[in-house]
Amino acid sequence: MEQAAPKKRIFSGIQPTGIFTLGNYLGAIKNWGPLQDEYDCIYSIVDQHAITVRQDPAKLRRQSLECYALLIACGIDPEKSVLFIQSHNPAHAQLSWVLGCFTQFGELSRMTQFKDKSQKNADNINAGLFTYPVLMAADILVYNADLVPVGQDQKQHLELARDIAGRFNGVYSPTFTVPEGYIPKTSAKIMSLTEPGKKMSKSDPNPNGYISILDDVDTILRKFKRAVTDSDGEVCYRAGKDGINNLMSIYASITGKDFAAIESEFAGKGYGDFKMAVGECVADCLRPVREDFARLMGDKAYLQACYTKGAESARRLSAKCLRKVYKKVGFIEL
Repeated sequence: MEQAAPKKRIFSGIQPTGIFTLGNYLGAIKNWGPLQDEYDCIYSIVDQHAITVRQDPAKLRRQSLECYALLIACGIDPEKSVLFIQSHNPAHAQLSWVLGCFTQFGELSRMTQFKDKSQKNADNINAGLFTYPVLMAADILVYNADLVPVGQDQKQHLELARDIAGRFNGVYSPTFTVPEGYIPKTSAKIMSLTEPGKKMSKSDPNPNGYISILDDVDTILRKFKRAVTDSDGEVCYRAGKDGINNLMSIYASITGKDFAAIESEFAGKGYGDFKMAVGECVADCLRPVREDFARLMGDKAYLQACYTKGAESARRLSAKCLRKVYKKVGFIEL
């Protein structure tokens, strides 16, 4: 009997700063659960990345636990995947120092996110803000991940991780798997409800612009009622109808209907009916997530058992790679 080929390994990290939006959920997190059957999945709450911007310690601890619970509520099974908190595995920081010595200053200075974040945090342009793409490379390479789900804003960081891996392999012989970007088969780009020309974001100063996946039903319906549309009055996907196009994308992502079917369903109906239908289907979609999250946050002992087990698995998986790297660069083995 032929042996089944080993599953490819996926690594993905998410910062624990703020609650996920509907855009995060439909664009990425909703797809993570189904990946667990096809791939060897490692998911991390990257709390070390979060401190490049000054954090309130109590708030960061609370948000890290909430983020962990929320990923389980969104379908990540700690029995199927390695789900852990980044700071619980010292190998990330240990490998990051070595990789930093194989990363050029010019490479880091070209990172667009460093420039953006420096402008937003002009009073705290710290070294971590500059070097965190190296830690991101360590996150990925320490597990020899084959694939990394990336959005447009992270492609540059993945390319850097690939360059670092290739450079180290070239000096010391093959050591790291050179990771590829993973593009989900279906990935919705969800825009702001108040400014549909820009991406939905939890940092939007206008809370009506985004749906938190923990918003209650009344809040969801109210936000969709206020969603920006146009004066045309026809539910159809066309250029120049950014607001309606966005609502149709949301409805399509949840119901699985294509735009033609949606246009047919709402032919002759006004925007009010359509907004209500989109709001109701979003509320129905998010209800089990919200209910599971509340249940999990009420069982701290279970969460602790899960993240302790996740940390042990992460440390075990990364230990071999770190030992190999330390030996190759000339460190004396303990």
